[in-house]
Parts: sequence; structure tokens; C-alpha cells
Amino acid sequence: MFCGRLADVPVDADPAGARAAAAAMVLGLAHDFHEVRVDMTWDPVRRPGAWTAQVTVASPPPRQEEA
Repeated sequence: MFCGRLADVPVDADPAGARAAAAAMVLGLAHDFHEVRVDMTWDPVRRPGAWTAQVTVASPPPRQEEA
């Protein structure tokens, strides 16, 4: 779960730009920390300036060879 302000996104950014920045951050974290590719599906907006999304694993991490 991520909640809060996005770094490098101005307060007056348009919603599409803010969601794109959030998606890029989540996709990058999933790749860097879990070595997976994820898909994001944005939920309908319930209140202005706040968004939620469902994140699902699109590809499992690569198998690690045992030493």
C-alpha cells in the first residue's frame, strides 16, 4: 500500500500525470524488489485527488538455481 504525496509530481499536476507517476513507481518497485511484472487497474474515483488501484502479478519471478 502506498499513501501520500508522490515525489517529483507538482501539487497542481493533472490527474492523468499523477496516476502515470504512481503507476511508474509501483511498476518499478515490483520489478526492483520482487523481480515481477505487475498490471494495475485503476478503481473508479471516489473523491477528488485520491485514487486506488488493484495491482496483480502478471509474471512470476524467475526461478533461482540452487547452488
